[in-house]
Amino acid sequence: MEPTPNNLSFLEPYSSGEEIIVLSSGKSVRIKKYFFKFKAWQGDPIPNTYGGKAVIDFNGEPLFAELAVLKLFRQNGWDGVWVDSYRKKYRIGLPDIVDSINLPADKQELLNQLRSKTGKFGGCWDLLLWENNPVLFIELKLSKKDRIQDSQIKWLEESLKLGYQAKNFLLVEWFLT
Repeated sequence: MEPTPNNLSFLEPYSSGEEIIVLSSGKSVRIKKYFFKFKAWQGDPIPNTYGGKAVIDFNGEPLFAELAVLKLFRQNGWDGVWVDSYRKKYRIGLPDIVDSINLPADKQELLNQLRSKTGKFGGCWDLLLWENNPVLFIELKLSKKDRIQDSQIKWLEESLKLGYQAKNFLLVEWFLT
């Protein structure tokens, strides 16, 4: 059984709830869900918006929502990456500003193992985070514009088969103000 994360107290200021995800087996899984409000970036345009992704103001820095949540976790002792499935890269900063990085061997092996089960590169949740041994996958969804995809449900299902638990997954629904 894989260890589960328990050091998430820094998320307390954000409202939370749960979302029920129904797997292909018919089994329902409750995933913790947090709600974030982000301010739209008003400064100079960034060089690459990935086809029009929203750019938010995270403490005076232009970022995509995925990178803002990643930065929040990194500021609180976690390590991790934005899994950029679109370009098949691992990122810790904006494309064309910060180079993509390589994963530690054990994290790359985990993703390779899950990809062999799902049969595709896509489907991995947006963020892969780790603090010591526990792993956390986070999927971000823009409120009223985005929903969990079948490939992401398959990723969750295959992860559970490997011994991960619902506590190894979080959803973040975010709003732009």
